[in-house]
Amino acid sequence: MVYKFTLLSDEVDNFIRVIKIDSEATFLDLHNAILDAVKYEKDQMTTFFICNDDWEKGQEITLVEMESSSEYDNLIMEDTKLEELISDEKQKLLYVFDLISDRAFFIELSEIIPGTDLAKAECISSKGAAPQQMLSDDAIAAAPKMNLDENFYGDEDFDLDELDEEGFGDMNFDDGSLFSDDSKY
Repeated sequence: MVYKFTLLSDEVDNFIRVIKIDSEATFLDLHNAILDAVKYEKDQMTTFFICNDDWEKGQEITLVEMESSSEYDNLIMEDTKLEELISDEKQKLLYVFDLISDRAFFIELSEIIPGTDLAKAECISSKGAAPQQMLSDDAIAAAPKMNLDENFYGDEDFDLDELDEEGFGDMNFDDGSLFSDDSKY
């Protein structure tokens, strides 16, 4: 069975790539096909995310094994076949090609072609220039910065006297405190 994936970018309006790949290929094979199709260097950390219909990230498939506190298993591109996680047309994925700036391609399984095999992935349609692989230092410097001197959580307006202790009900200990005597806080 052959999968046809369509790649789009939110950075470049006329960018589109269509890649055909065998369903038994690995995510590493798809990773290499994407990099070849957009002419990116293969020296950067990348990752795939299986997404729901609203593009919310789910299962992650990483280029190399990484420690994760995620609720999902730690899957590696080289060891994970596409057909293990993808089986429905319109399935959505994110391919994060710039982990530092969290930039990605939006991928959709646009067609499943049963009864055929494909020895090697191929880009069958290429329109528009791909976004720059890594942002330049100037572009990163021009991006909006967080002002760490600002108060983001509103604690300048917080008044401990306004705390509703009854709202903590079950959290109070026998002596009425919020912490036990052996608390390390």
